[in-house]
Amino acid sequence: MSDRIRQVAVTASAVFMVVGTLFGIGVIGTRVEESAGGSLSATATLLAPAVRAFSIWSVIYAGLIAYVVWQWLPSQTASPRARRIGWLAAASMVLNGVWLLVTQVGQLWLSVVVIVALAVVLGLLMQRLGRPRNTGAVEKLVVDGTFGLYLGWVSVATAANITATLVASGVNPPLEIAELWAVGVLAVAAGIGVLLARVLDARLGVALAMGWGLAWIAVGRLAGEPASPLAGAAAAVAAAVVLTVTGLIWLRRVGQLVPVHVHH
Repeated sequence: MSDRIRQVAVTASAVFMVVGTLFGIGVIGTRVEESAGGSLSATATLLAPAVRAFSIWSVIYAGLIAYVVWQWLPSQTASPRARRIGWLAAASMVLNGVWLLVTQVGQLWLSVVVIVALAVVLGLLMQRLGRPRNTGAVEKLVVDGTFGLYLGWVSVATAANITATLVASGVNPPLEIAELWAVGVLAVAAGIGVLLARVLDARLGVALAMGWGLAWIAVGRLAGEPASPLAGAAAAVAAAVVLTVTGLIWLRRVGQLVPVHVHH
């Protein structure tokens, strides 16, 4: 019975998230980039990723819908993994929907609280998944892959969200100072990426999504507005650091997993 309740809760959370998304993409409400006075647009701050970065959401959403279907499979109803992450997955989708609704009404500081909570929930979820096991390819993709991308992207989005909120609240230093702030925040983001690689055993999904987000911040600063070669270079370096460190830890782990045949 408790398994059934969890499955229904996960499904209801996904429906709520989809409704929030209809607001966020402008089908019902105002598009995210136009809400809150444009504070969350791709040109609002030095840490705003270029517009194309947000296409990653379509991949994450497709993965989340696939996850909802996966957790209904008879083989997964009572599986330890589905039980460990079900309620956290539901919470993540509710928070996702809440974030979209909160930004609709211009509550930027509340949106920061929501996105930080979302990042924490996803971090706990990935920790509960445990080491990437020898699961089937479908489960690896739908569960590990989806939530890895989700956590990686939200980690970058949190930095952008906090920056946008500070700027909208009147924290608007001269460009030289703002650039140094941006470099500092990007260094922290790279540090978080390295920390996640170590704590979560080099989840490739997390690194790919963080690398993607940071690379599009670089593109936004080097080829768009507001222009900042310094912030753009820092974002590119941050992306490279996260991807390289995760790749090295992953290679080391794979090396440990490969059986070594000793010939006498």
